[in-house]
Amino acid sequence: MKKFILTFVVFAASISHSFAQGYDIKINFKGCKDSLVFLVKYNWDQQFVVDTCKNFKNGAIVFKGTKDLDKGMYVLVSQATTVYFEFFINDSEKMTISADANDPNGSLSVVGSKDNDLFFSYLRFVAGKNKEFGKVLEQTKGMNKADSTKFVQEKITVFMADAKKYDAEYMQKVKGTFVYDFMNLKTEKEPLNIPKASNGRPDSIYSYYYYKSHYFDGVDFKDSRIMRTPLFDDRVKSYFDRVIVNHPDTVIQEIDKMLAKCVEGGPIYNQLIGYFTYKYEQSKIIGFDKVFVHLGDTYILTGKASGVYTEETVKKIKERLDIMRNLLMDAQVAELYMIDTTGGKVVRKMGFDTASSSKSVTDLYYKNIEKLTPMFKTLYQVKAKYTVLVFWAADCGHCQTEIPKLHENLKTGKGKIDVKVFAVQTKDELFDTWRKFIIEKKVTDFIHVYDPIHLNNLKERFDIYSTPVIYILDKDKKIKAKRLGAEQVVDYLKYLESTDKPETK
Repeated sequence: MKKFILTFVVFAASISHSFAQGYDIKINFKGCKDSLVFLVKYNWDQQFVVDTCKNFKNGAIVFKGTKDLDKGMYVLVSQATTVYFEFFINDSEKMTISADANDPNGSLSVVGSKDNDLFFSYLRFVAGKNKEFGKVLEQTKGMNKADSTKFVQEKITVFMADAKKYDAEYMQKVKGTFVYDFMNLKTEKEPLNIPKASNGRPDSIYSYYYYKSHYFDGVDFKDSRIMRTPLFDDRVKSYFDRVIVNHPDTVIQEIDKMLAKCVEGGPIYNQLIGYFTYKYEQSKIIGFDKVFVHLGDTYILTGKASGVYTEETVKKIKERLDIMRNLLMDAQVAELYMIDTTGGKVVRKMGFDTASSSKSVTDLYYKNIEKLTPMFKTLYQVKAKYTVLVFWAADCGHCQTEIPKLHENLKTGKGKIDVKVFAVQTKDELFDTWRKFIIEKKVTDFIHVYDPIHLNNLKERFDIYSTPVIYILDKDKKIKAKRLGAEQVVDYLKYLESTDKPETK
């Protein structure tokens, strides 16, 4: 079973029916030893308790309420979170289900719901095949490994053929029902007649594009019932994680296509926006923050996600977007006006290290501007094919490991790759500790700078919420990589060099 929780989420809130008739679900669960069970609703990748039955006897379970339930798939769950069996709330909310605790799926029957009658027949078939397979395994006792494997494989081939035939016949039988829509979510759409490639084998490229283009055949993104099943979220996630090309531009295109199939503001639309926004804002894969920025600019800031986030949350998202938009791959970073360790001694004598307010810092700046201007070490003064821009803090334990490691790793490419390191100390109050660390660790090849005058707003402009933060910039100071570990920098520089070489004829 998926994660079992008792809470609810804002963007998946239920919509009340205008004329609620209520529900009355009786379950005769023979052999059930529980005295407390839950009626649980699927919703995207979570489950929510909608009712509880306690102190019942002899498996006589009753769930009853005056409000209609959301249509979709529900599950009977024990107090130990054991899943007993699933059923639909769709064509009826008044039904009687019978089952035996010794074989729940194989004994299911229902009065009052055609959908569940159809669904239970499938579950009984599967349960029967599982029993048959169990007997097959028993027959292998005493066989050697080779004979046992051959025997089981032959039986599996027969079982698979039977299951495939049954599935095809079953899908025809339930066509036009919600049971069909549910079963369709688990049905893989694969080509029947695959053409041959030039090597005489089945054309894998044809198979892939067929599979991709037919992946969502029969899935109605306007029908919120499919979101209340245990299959829809897995199908969507698998498509984006394993089917399409893992590139931000492709992901953006596919998200837009999917959302266009939904009812704007509807449950599925809202759920997908919430899911994708969180997924790609949190992504650790280089370049995928572009997807988050696209979602923010296209849907959230335009008001097309008003059912997903509150005004306060939208405001916070906008603040995040304003930072990340300027740090996308190939974005040209802003200039940095910094002071190096030598200039730091002079600046400290001006009083910047003891200034207690932004006004006093500003006053000191204008008072000393003529002395300060020639002291500035700027990012754009760095002339190299690549600039490794590093933000770190002298009291950061991870930085104390990563900075020397970066220094040592870059020695391997010295003379082979035109690269310089612009290392920014993020805490000006650690001036003495910073200088001591540089000297002791002999990290003298870097351009070491800091911002005692607080001109650059480093935290927001470069999204520094922890250190170290490492960017790789090209000669024009455009971002080519970001948030790398020290051990990744050299390999990424080599990769950039390899892709930058002119083609040979």
